[in-house]
Amino acid sequence: MTTYTYTRIFFCSFLLCILQACSSIFGLPSDPEKPTMGEVTSSTAELKNLPLPKEKIVIGVYKFRDQTGQYKPSENGNNWSTAVPQGTTTILIKALEDSHWFIPIERENIANLLNERQIIRSTRQEYIKDADKNSQALPPLLYAGILLEGGVISYDSNILTGGLGARYFGIGASTQYRQDRITIYLRAVSTLNGEILKTVYTSKTILSTSVNGSFFRYIDTERLLEAEVGLTQNEPVQLAVTEAIEKAVKSLIVEGIRDKIWGKAVDTNGGYETLINEYNREQEQNDGRAVGGKYPENYRQKVSVFANVEGQKVKDDYVGAKMNVGGKIGFKYFLTPYLNMEINGSYFTLENSNIVKRNYFGPEVNLEYLLFPKYRFSPYVYGGIGAMYSKYKPQYKAQFGGGLEYMISRNISLRASAQYDLGFKDDWEGLVNGKRKDQALRFGIGINFYFGNK
Repeated sequence: MTTYTYTRIFFCSFLLCILQACSSIFGLPSDPEKPTMGEVTSSTAELKNLPLPKEKIVIGVYKFRDQTGQYKPSENGNNWSTAVPQGTTTILIKALEDSHWFIPIERENIANLLNERQIIRSTRQEYIKDADKNSQALPPLLYAGILLEGGVISYDSNILTGGLGARYFGIGASTQYRQDRITIYLRAVSTLNGEILKTVYTSKTILSTSVNGSFFRYIDTERLLEAEVGLTQNEPVQLAVTEAIEKAVKSLIVEGIRDKIWGKAVDTNGGYETLINEYNREQEQNDGRAVGGKYPENYRQKVSVFANVEGQKVKDDYVGAKMNVGGKIGFKYFLTPYLNMEINGSYFTLENSNIVKRNYFGPEVNLEYLLFPKYRFSPYVYGGIGAMYSKYKPQYKAQFGGGLEYMISRNISLRASAQYDLGFKDDWEGLVNGKRKDQALRFGIGINFYFGNK
């Protein structure tokens, strides 16, 4: 009994050591970290690389606040923490500094500044009575020709959620994702007459992902082995807000140059044409963009051709079904943005080990439904009828399936699919036995080329 107890203690200690090592492999934090400088986003680099102005613009920001009133979503009751950071004015001022286009002046806490200047005057008058009065005067405060107003006007939770998972003989893995979105409006106001010179609008998605794996197996009738591993990553809201604000500042600068708002600040020989052309192209691509997506409506073109590599496994009256590799090529024509008609031809092999092996050519006609045609990533389902030809008599079948499509460029997508073939007869392999018709399971991965009009 004592030996068994020591064995358990040793096994648990050994397992903890393995888990500690795995935590280092997966990059999980195991020690306290030192403070670091703040992250630099891609939008920060874009701001700092803007062409410099001929003359910087003095600008003031009184208030740039969270106007959503949104609290953090919680599954365990009320959460009184706000979803959006409350220091957005500070983030905006930092973005204005990074652009090198503006001279930000203190207006958010102007009362503190005026009080301190009053203390300086009173101190000088009290303790430096014999000094020259002109030397006691403080220089005047800068005044702003332009004020910036606006704020974070929207925080939308769960605009896109989903996940994938699979389990086989006690071994499983799954992944989940969730996408939120913040929206920012920024406007420039002239202090001369109160005219709103320009308003810009930007948004940024916030991604949360989790990956989990598990193992569950009975070693024998009295022993059970179970293991789990998981990792969750949430994009910081503060960085998302920062990127959206920096994008808004860049948009304000470029649109101001394009529409001749900044006046003397713009150097006519500054080489702004490339910057404006890139911004105009981005605006054109953004027209009609779907909420939460990155591509315009009906982004996929009307016609596509595709090629798949497939694995097939028959489910017939013999044992020893074997997986074989085949291929498929086809043509799709979109009847609507969601629905297309597909015609394809495939070559595949159905085999039972050491019993029967038959090669088939099979044309198919399918109707396919694309769930999210406005998004880069979309699931799809399909169904139809087909035929199977070989040196034996032809067979006819119905098929249905589904899969996932991911657009890697404007005209090319990757596809993964699973298909179930259901025969109309029970003699694919030349044997009729039982009531169940012959069937086959097929898995494929391939590439899809789009062309034609949207």
